[in-house]
Amino acid sequence: MNKSAYINRLLSQPVSGPDIEKLSFDAIDKETDRTGFHPDEWEIARRMIHAAGDVELARDVRISPDAVRAGVAALREGRPIYTDSNMIRAGISTARLREVNAAYSRECVRCHVADDDVAENAKATGLPRSLFAARKAATSLAGGIALFGNAPVGLLELNRMIMEEELRPALVLAMPVGFVHVLESKEEFLALGVPYVAVVGRRGGSALAVSALHALCTLAARK
Repeated sequence: MNKSAYINRLLSQPVSGPDIEKLSFDAIDKETDRTGFHPDEWEIARRMIHAAGDVELARDVRISPDAVRAGVAALREGRPIYTDSNMIRAGISTARLREVNAAYSRECVRCHVADDDVAENAKATGLPRSLFAARKAATSLAGGIALFGNAPVGLLELNRMIMEEELRPALVLAMPVGFVHVLESKEEFLALGVPYVAVVGRRGGSALAVSALHALCTLAARK
């Protein structure tokens, strides 16, 4: 075999990780219609597009007018962060959080979906664990930042607490993914008047939720 591996091109003309990220963002800026995004909002949407590898995602990203202000303020104040999956929790960079507020620690990022009592309640009722995890996190959700990248039922329970118990998160990243209860959870949430970054339709996921939070960390550290 006389073929040369593609990586040899990189080895002969080295490009660093930060340079690759910049080239990626340049490509996104060139290929994407940014209509409707203010510069700070575009930073969030662009990082989400980078995480998805799909410029078409821009059409489905929704950012409320107060989202950047609310998210930056919450991060600077060190508000608790709730995630609907341990995958999101694992993906959040504590170092990025500490660039905004040195008091942040791994314990400030909470996820209850694997807790024993949550699992027991789910088994007893036949309902998803995400519902009971969100319910258990009410204290963190009040005034905190919530990331929903997986569980639409968890978002539905948050919607109920907002509607019936007047719970008010500082910011919600509303992007659960899937085919069941997903559209309903997002449509209901977007009408509640809470600051948000959302992905409409069926798309979403852990990577998008994490990327949106990291973009907010960048904005909070800079401003």
